[in-house]
Amino acid sequence: MSHLLIVDDDAEVRDLLQRFLCQHGYAVDVASDGQGLWQAMARQVPDLVILDVMLPGDNGLVLCQRLRAEYKVGVIMLTAMGELSDRVVGLELGADDYLTKPFAARELLARVRAVLRRAGEPDSPAAGSTRTQFEFSGWLLDAMRRELRSPEGVMIPLSTGEFELLRVFVEHPRRVLSRQQLLDLARGASHEAYDRSIDVQVSRLRRKLETDSGDEPLIRTLRNVGYLFTAHVTLR
Repeated sequence: MSHLLIVDDDAEVRDLLQRFLCQHGYAVDVASDGQGLWQAMARQVPDLVILDVMLPGDNGLVLCQRLRAEYKVGVIMLTAMGELSDRVVGLELGADDYLTKPFAARELLARVRAVLRRAGEPDSPAAGSTRTQFEFSGWLLDAMRRELRSPEGVMIPLSTGEFELLRVFVEHPRRVLSRQQLLDLARGASHEAYDRSIDVQVSRLRRKLETDSGDEPLIRTLRNVGYLFTAHVTLR
């Protein structure tokens, strides 16, 4: 049974979502603010945090940044209608997904299932292949352990979204992929996403893969077309 934590200062929203998600087989805790969030995290680290942006005290963006720094946990942000900047910043800080209020409970359920599936599904990097390590330009991505190591052997932390995106790139090296193709391959064809969310994820991943060597960037942007992963990839 997956464990969820809902953080929202609206008691009606908390109660409704808790009942609904419990009915669909999840263990659900709730909190009304950042203090309640950290108290709940101290009791038990959940598999996924559903985090409202507008909270008393530290807002959801601040809390998301700290969650990403201290825990390996999925994060879905809840944002106000039309607050595009919140969505972009949330993705920049490592949120795996977002929903704009008001939303249908079933839409949240679908997003929860998608994030948990991406975080916990068995990794099969290529059809019929049991090899789960990808080498490219000195980097090593272990798909089974969901770990990325730099050419110097340093572990590079990745959010669930960043990992899924990098896995798509290494499975399709030297092939131009449109934004929609990246979304479909990384998140599933049924995922409805903010049009430029994939650009934010690519930007975050690109910064983590940057080196001072002056070599060609690993992820190249093709204007009005999509992205190209330039490295030669080998499987181990």
